[in-house]
Amino acid sequence: MSEPANPAGWIAGLRDEPAVLGLVLSGSQAHAGMPTPHSDHDLHVITADEAPAWLTALDGFRSPHLDLVVMPLAAFRRRALPGDEYGWARYAYVHARLLFDRLGGTIGELLDRKRTLSPAEARRHADGHLDAYLNQTYRSLKSHRDGRPELAHLDAAESLPFLLESLFALHRRVRPYNKYLEWELSRHPLGAPTWQAGTLLPRLRRILATGEPAAQRALFADVERLARARGHGEILDSWGTDLLLLRPPSRPDRESP
Repeated sequence: MSEPANPAGWIAGLRDEPAVLGLVLSGSQAHAGMPTPHSDHDLHVITADEAPAWLTALDGFRSPHLDLVVMPLAAFRRRALPGDEYGWARYAYVHARLLFDRLGGTIGELLDRKRTLSPAEARRHADGHLDAYLNQTYRSLKSHRDGRPELAHLDAAESLPFLLESLFALHRRVRPYNKYLEWELSRHPLGAPTWQAGTLLPRLRRILATGEPAAQRALFADVERLARARGHGEILDSWGTDLLLLRPPSRPDRESP
């Protein structure tokens, strides 16, 4: 396939192909305010099982203006859900726009299923990534304590992806790609001022830039409060007295009598 002269018109024309069951637009074009002159159209084409060869051959087509994913309905049902090999791509569907649904709502329902985490998914995801965040932060602070600041800085940086995964899961949300993190926090806030873009992003940048122990401990204190409030205290408590290394030093006016 060669580059269509009019990608938008070409996409609209796919509706006339009987084997096309649904069209989903993702990427920058589905995020208001994000497209640039360099943005292409990320299009997911859902087909019938017996789609013509010319249509299935379009899977993986990429050009400066068009990026195509073509899959049968059965594959779209499980796409990016737990257990699927494309689980890492789930955020692509969170704000995706449904352009066409030949099945009278079925494609839209399947798309909506991908937009947020179910309660069970959220608990598993939050628990696993919270534990990983604790592990990386603990490693960083241990290295600081033991006089290895460069290695501590690396662990601090590696803790942040786990933090973001757990933070969004604690709100039953899918972690955005880094490109959309500020957009997501600004347009769809997580709630508390602590997690708003203007507060959280500078804290992440500081940890990335310096690996500073005080910044890591202050952030952990807020994460611990949130995780306990959302019922994940068991993961925290499994670390026992090691949590003391992660917590900010107690201020005199906050010490227990």
